Amino acid sequence: MGKRHTGRKLAMQALYQAEMRHVESIEEIVEEHIMLPRQYSDETKEWASFLAIKTWEKRPEIDPLITKQAKGWQFSRINPIDKSILRMALFEMNNTRTPKTVILDEAIEIAKKYATDDSSKFINGILGALLKEGMLATEDPILKDSNGD
Repeated sequence: MGKRHTGRKLAMQALYQAEMRHVESIEEIVEEHIMLPRQYSDETKEWASFLAIKTWEKRPEIDPLITKQAKGWQFSRINPIDKSILRMALFEMNNTRTPKTVILDEAIEIAKKYATDDSSKFINGILGALLKEGMLATEDPILKDSNGD
C-alpha cells in the first residue's frame, strides 16, 4: 500500500475515534494512534496527522455539505465510519492538489474495507453528487502536493 493510502486509513481511524469520544481536539488521538506507532514512515505519519487534524478543524464547513446531500438521513444517524470517510474526502478534495477522482476512489475503497456493505454506495452517492453539482472547490488550493498515493 502507498504512503498516502495508508495515511488516509490512519486519518479515518483517528477521525472515527474522535467522533466516538466526542472530543473537541483531535491532537491527543493523533499523537497516540498515528505519531507514536513505529511501523509507519514519517511521511505517512505526517500525511495522516495533517488529514486528521485539518479535517477535524473543518467539520463546521464540511458537515453541512454532507447533510445537504444525505437526503432522508439525519446527520446524527449517519454511520460514524461513513461520516469520518466523507469528512476526510471532502476536506482533501477542497484543500489539496490530489485529483478528485483519486480521492473518490480511495474513499470508496476505505469504505469497502472498514464500513458496512452499503457504505461504499452511500459515500459514492454523496461525493459524486457534490462533484456533479460543483459544490467543491474548482481550484486545487493550498496545502499538500500529492500524487494520490
